Amino acid sequence: MRLKFLFLLALLLSAPSWSAPSDEAVVLPLPEKKLVTQITSQLNLAKDKASDQASVMIVQAMGLLGVPYRRGGSTESTGFDCSGFVRHLYEKSVGRLLPRRAEEQARATEVIDREELKPGDLVFFNTMRRAFSHVGIYVGDGKFIHSPRAGHAVRVEDMRSSYWQKRFNGARRVPLDGENTKP
Repeated sequence: MRLKFLFLLALLLSAPSWSAPSDEAVVLPLPEKKLVTQITSQLNLAKDKASDQASVMIVQAMGLLGVPYRRGGSTESTGFDCSGFVRHLYEKSVGRLLPRRAEEQARATEVIDREELKPGDLVFFNTMRRAFSHVGIYVGDGKFIHSPRAGHAVRVEDMRSSYWQKRFNGARRVPLDGENTKP
């Protein structure tokens, strides 16, 4: 299934207008069609709203959907924990090396209001009874991509769900090349 998904993602990314292939071009079971539609929607939002560097990062993040969670993990081949996933993507896509732990990533980045979120920004949550114990990357439309926990894999979730709303700790921005930072 993962191989088929990566093939479909490659098809999506190679389409000149960032649109999904027609139903005639690829025949998929209903759950996979829904997933492709959701990913295409997120990619379109990211392309419309994000800087070029953030768009590249989000496309690369979507390519990692399904990679398993692994505590302390920081590679595609072995799996990721939440902060390892974020660090890997920032280093691979925009050449920025972030600290390893979620709370360190929060301290090393610029505080922004939730209303200011743009694709590529970091979102933090209190999932272990301590501030900034979980991190993900905002992809647009109230959604973020992350490596959730043991037994699960990289996925996109809605920050507006009651679980994530209750645990939201804040948003941060990693200034990318050519962007101004706050003094």
